[in-house]
Amino acid sequence: MYSPLERVIVKHPNEAFQNQNHLADQWKTFNYLEEPNFKGAVREYSNFIGILEKYVPQIDYLPASPEVGMDSLYAHDPVKFTPAGAIILKSGKKLRQPEAVVYKKFLAEREIAIVGELTGDAVSDGGDIVWLDDKTLVVGRGYRTNDEAIRQLKEMTASFVDEFIVVQLPHDQGEAECLHLMSFISMVDRDLAVVHSPLMPVFFRQLLIERKIQLIEVPKDEYDTLGCNVLALAPRVCVIVSGNASTKKQLLDAGATVYEYKGEEISVKGTGGPTCLTSPVVRN
Repeated sequence: MYSPLERVIVKHPNEAFQNQNHLADQWKTFNYLEEPNFKGAVREYSNFIGILEKYVPQIDYLPASPEVGMDSLYAHDPVKFTPAGAIILKSGKKLRQPEAVVYKKFLAEREIAIVGELTGDAVSDGGDIVWLDDKTLVVGRGYRTNDEAIRQLKEMTASFVDEFIVVQLPHDQGEAECLHLMSFISMVDRDLAVVHSPLMPVFFRQLLIERKIQLIEVPKDEYDTLGCNVLALAPRVCVIVSGNASTKKQLLDAGATVYEYKGEEISVKGTGGPTCLTSPVVRN
């Protein structure tokens, strides 16, 4: 999750948010903090994509679809990519489950390999699945990812994962809110992670320290403004939502290059930062 990003899938607000009337109709249903401003969202997204284009050679855009809602802006969650191809997930948020069907068709049209798909009662979001390195997969067990999904994911990844770690997630703000594993950890390099320790199980935090991973500690006020949601474009080259000064300073002190984008409309109001906005297909 920190190797150079070569191909990524995103969805533009033009297709996900559509227009202001659509947002006015949907934002409460999808549990946003406030109604996003459509024109502001388009401006913010243009700046965000401008940062990606500095580093990412191929950016694929998901199409508009009447089957999905405004949450489809967060392209990370319906699939998770592995060294062998994509795993099609089934969101723990029922309103988002149709996104996987649209995504599967999109991948097939572009001849991107699909190695598996969750079936039956299994539910999981991409935000609950973190690669610590290319052989270590960590999955958060919470309201968005259940035990059956973890069983299936472990089975599907067995041939290329040496260590499969399950992290129990806290109740935190409750079932209606979105707490993912990636809510409190972002890998920025093989030995550098941005974390919010108050939400971390002790064993997991100790495991990171034992692996000599330096922890950038995000304070509570910056956790609330998505300071812990950091997208690595390459080792120690990253993107964060602007306004998280302490997190940015710690990253700079650790030798990272930090790009910022204003994300009030596309990130903060929907609690989806730069990792949520992107689905990395190929990392070198």
